[in-house]
Amino acid sequence: MTQEQHAPGNRADLDKKPADVASMFDEVAARYDITNDVLSFGQARLWRRRLVEALDVQPGERVLDLAAGTGTSTEPFVAAGAEAIACDFSLGMLQVGKRRRPDMTFVAGDAMNLPFADDTFDAVTISFGLRNVADPIAGLAEMLRVTRPGGRLAVMEFSDPTFAPFNRVYNEYLMRALPPVARAMSSNPEAYVYLAESIRAWPDQDELAAQISGVGYADVKYRNLSGGIVAIHHARKLGRLDSDD
Repeated sequence: MTQEQHAPGNRADLDKKPADVASMFDEVAARYDITNDVLSFGQARLWRRRLVEALDVQPGERVLDLAAGTGTSTEPFVAAGAEAIACDFSLGMLQVGKRRRPDMTFVAGDAMNLPFADDTFDAVTISFGLRNVADPIAGLAEMLRVTRPGGRLAVMEFSDPTFAPFNRVYNEYLMRALPPVARAMSSNPEAYVYLAESIRAWPDQDELAAQISGVGYADVKYRNLSGGIVAIHHARKLGRLDSDD
């Protein structure tokens, strides 16, 4: 059955069963990047540039980009000279990415059980994917495990707009305007209803910062983008010198 024949569309529920979420993303893989550009009014590209700045990746560093989908978020790290891996649990997304960028490394993996050894990466990042993990705390703990001592974390996720009147307008857009736009752009608009619901149910900036700190990351800070529509949380894993103090 082709994508066009999936008339009702597959969507996940907010209990976020991994198989359902992966299947949903498989269906939207072909047009996912362009749909995101339209729905974000082009802001997605700016947000990704800010993420790259936050991680400050250096040539030769090992970078793990989780929920990387087609690898769009991984490309800047490759361009910076890093040894970057695009990891996702949607095989459909990875296949689209590999066809587009055969020179990049794509790995299938579940954020709650990563197929990498302890202390492997200089930097770990996840963009707009942590809220799709069935157990985000378990996912953060896995990210800590594979980050080397002294390494960095950056989480970019939708968040709470800081200006209350705008917050109301934003939530109206999510639930009323986003699904019709997605219907025109995507082979599976129902997936974007789930995405809108998952954004509304997601913790605010301070709560996510507490969760990141709670799994063991240090120096947790965040930066609001576009008035708090998106926030980048960054932190580091304590190094050996820290533990000797």
